[in-house]
Amino acid sequence: MNKGMKWVGAACMAAASFGAAKADPVVVELFTSQGCSSCPAADELLAMLADRDDVIPLALHIDYWDYIGWKDAFADPVYTHRQKAYARSGGRNMVYTPQMIIDGMDEVVGNRPMDVADLIAKRAKAPGRDPVDLTIGRTGGIVSISAEAAQPLPTGADVYLVRYSPSEVVNILRGENAGKTLTYSHIVTDWQLVGHWGGQGAYTASVPANGDAPVVVLIQAEGYGPMLAAARIE
Repeated sequence: MNKGMKWVGAACMAAASFGAAKADPVVVELFTSQGCSSCPAADELLAMLADRDDVIPLALHIDYWDYIGWKDAFADPVYTHRQKAYARSGGRNMVYTPQMIIDGMDEVVGNRPMDVADLIAKRAKAPGRDPVDLTIGRTGGIVSISAEAAQPLPTGADVYLVRYSPSEVVNILRGENAGKTLTYSHIVTDWQLVGHWGGQGAYTASVPANGDAPVVVLIQAEGYGPMLAAARIE
């Protein structure tokens, strides 16, 4: 397991741009919970992915394990809803943790590092990936978003602004991980739908984003389809 995780962290990194610049990293969403005994290995893997410039890792803590003895302070029903929407979109009738969704397309058990690495590499090389030119910038408490497709998109897209905490340490007192002190990375604290884009012409928006927390902007094909573009400001 550790060997696989080291391989993921040390894999060849593609250049990515921060701030007001175009970027095309692979988005990795981890659905996790402090109350899940299988999740710490996936949380550790996500932390390793955070060191890569060609990946945007996001930890979305779900709330459906809160009843088994430990309430996850990072959990939000919004993230549970997102995971269930992915399941419906993919024709699956169940959700589980730890689960990773790679670039809105592929799902994988989140504590299997080699499988995760393979899917990230697959998405990075996918023909026609990232058909949208996305530029973001932050001035004071305002994030500017500018997107344009080289050709009209076959479907509309949703534009999201995501905030996250880079790292938090939690002492787990009850539940399946009782007695452990766990470090969590890239914990999503806010997931905001900025608007819907028809996929033709240019899309622009200015969104309030106070504070110093990192900002991620995602453009995703409607209906929980593939990521069309992603960029971040740390």
